Amino acid sequence: MRLDESVARRLRSPDFDRWMRGVSATGYCHNPVRLVGSSTTLHETSGEVLSEYASANESDGVTFTRCGNRRSRRCESCSHEYKGDTWHMIMAGAAGGMKDVPEQVAEHPMVFLTLTAPSFGAVHTTASDRRVGLCEHGRPTGCRCHHDIDDTQRGDAVCEDCYDYVGHVVWQYHAPELWRRFTIRLRRELARSLGLTQRAASRIVRLQFAKVAEFQRRGVVHFHAIIRIDGVHPEHPFPAPPTAVTTAHLLSAIGAAVRSTRTVAAPLPGEERGRTLVWGKQFDARAIVRRDDSYRNLGESSESLDSGPLSDRAVAAYIAKYATKATEDLEPTGAGRAHIKRIKSTVRELAATIDVEGPYGQLQRWDGMLGFRGHFSTKSRRYSVTLGSLRGARRTWRLQRLLEAARPSDDITADEVLVLGSWAYAGMGWLTDGDKALATNAADAARQWRDQRARDRRNPSTQRSTR
Repeated sequence: MRLDESVARRLRSPDFDRWMRGVSATGYCHNPVRLVGSSTTLHETSGEVLSEYASANESDGVTFTRCGNRRSRRCESCSHEYKGDTWHMIMAGAAGGMKDVPEQVAEHPMVFLTLTAPSFGAVHTTASDRRVGLCEHGRPTGCRCHHDIDDTQRGDAVCEDCYDYVGHVVWQYHAPELWRRFTIRLRRELARSLGLTQRAASRIVRLQFAKVAEFQRRGVVHFHAIIRIDGVHPEHPFPAPPTAVTTAHLLSAIGAAVRSTRTVAAPLPGEERGRTLVWGKQFDARAIVRRDDSYRNLGESSESLDSGPLSDRAVAAYIAKYATKATEDLEPTGAGRAHIKRIKSTVRELAATIDVEGPYGQLQRWDGMLGFRGHFSTKSRRYSVTLGSLRGARRTWRLQRLLEAARPSDDITADEVLVLGSWAYAGMGWLTDGDKALATNAADAARQWRDQRARDRRNPSTQRSTR
């Protein structure tokens, strides 16, 4: 069936409005999960049935739900929700005053840190490279070209034969372990900057962090993190540190920890000893200031972090944006960069030679992530709320709305009900290309409306002129 015929068939169907409400319920997901089954909502105390639902009563006999993919290239809708949840998680720990995190948290010493990987060879970049001469393969030892920010060659190796692709993959595979070693070292260095033993320091201060990973154009991750110092209290979850503990102590400890953190990777087949892995020489640690009116309208672009003091709101938006990036963003044209293909092929070649029971046993699973096997978004336990709690609050809110619609006269809360369900997986995606096109167009319209509302809130004077 042609696309226009499929669209027309859905538009003419008598249950189009019901189907469209189902599309809206998924947040206009690009590739929803199809489920079949039923659920019953009961009053937990009395056992009274409050409502019943079955996918068989839907127009297509299935229930659609979000795919939940965090990557914007895979699903713009679910990615937007993930980004929003990440923003609230980050913002709650940076500014407080939301999600049960007190506003006083913003007064704690806090730093925005960016950690990079070391160099594995010269790459094409927008910056001028001072290296001169030719390599042994007759190519320049540095980039002497001029590349715009959107140049597709930016990030590619200047000489593929000189670039250490094996070292690149090994570092990337061990990057999560290097971060773990850094957090351990940071606690030791903070105690040292305070003139205390680590045990004594742990009785008065506690480090909290939230971190995301971002792929650079050269295909290697670097980390953005908010690091905060809290006090220690047996009952208060977010106590202030002693007044003598300052941001200067934290900055000093971070610098020392970055320079001294290292880990030794397990040797690859044919190697006598493993490689010593460290952070790149370029790292950035900057103090975060409490938000005021001058930062209230900062956007999500990196330009907001390039000058002046860093605000909690700008940093939270910046980190949330990169939580939804992935390797697909390294190949914006879709044609596939030779440099990225070479990294993936290196992962596969190494995976074919290693012991599946050894330290590199999982390497073959991560060629699509260029060897990176860590989580893109992590945080310490007491930094702020969890993503799970935010999603749970959203489920509770939806359940409460359903109860109000089913029993408007009864004062029943979501905590008083029990939902029993039996569901089975039935597939992925919309049933026809016409349904997918309608859902995609509806998603575009919803985003345009949402963006316009956001612009109106930022600039109320334009709201009257656009009506």
